[in-house]
Amino acid sequence: MFELLGTMLPSRLLLGTAQYPSPAILADAVKASGTSVVTVSLRREMAGGRAGEKFWSLIRSLGVRILPNTAGCHSVKEAVTTAKMARDVFGTSWIKLEVIGNHDTLQPDVFGLVEAARILCEDGFMVFPYTTDDLVVAGRLLEAGCKVLMPWCAPIGSALGPVNIMALRSMRGHFPGVPLIVDAGLGRPSHAATVMELGFDAVLLNTAVARAADPVGMARAFGKAVEAGREAFGSGMLEPRDVAVPSTPTFGRAVFHEA
Repeated sequence: MFELLGTMLPSRLLLGTAQYPSPAILADAVKASGTSVVTVSLRREMAGGRAGEKFWSLIRSLGVRILPNTAGCHSVKEAVTTAKMARDVFGTSWIKLEVIGNHDTLQPDVFGLVEAARILCEDGFMVFPYTTDDLVVAGRLLEAGCKVLMPWCAPIGSALGPVNIMALRSMRGHFPGVPLIVDAGLGRPSHAATVMELGFDAVLLNTAVARAADPVGMARAFGKAVEAGREAFGSGMLEPRDVAVPSTPTFGRAVFHEA
């Protein structure tokens, strides 16, 4: 079990709900992954009309916790307004906060992110900020009232995996008591295992599962990878060495002499 903001969760995998080939495949992927938290965009819910109502009914039938997000917001005002609407629609104070600053990389506007996070935290939200791997920004978000951080490992949907291992390791080391969830850029189950081996608490992904040839199989694979990475971290992995170390002891081995 994984405790996140006072809630016990059976899985350390959080799953997005966009871009799936069909609602049925989405439902099967969520079940196969073992996730207990899914992200939902308010924009999709509000823009879908009857289709949006059916989608919301499907999500509720899965018995998972909803983490609404402010995807597509490019300003503080837009993000804050969307978050407040999401709280009314989904009935939760949890919000994945996105304030996008660059259209090409979808990199967060970290200045707007901190401002929006402060406003929402003061209004009683439990803010999950989608941020970069910058330590200074992370510190400002915590000062603003955030209790959890969601650093990217690569641009959204890029499937590049962790492009700056040192930065992620540094963030984990600087904030040992803060729940850290890697969000964005994971493309393969091995990527998820890698960041979990660094000591991160969970991962959130969408595109790598939704756009796979077999979303259900990929969701299952990511669920297993997250568990494996976490168990490896907790078991104490060997650190890399620059010399060979024999696995068989040399002490007491037989010595043969020529006659």
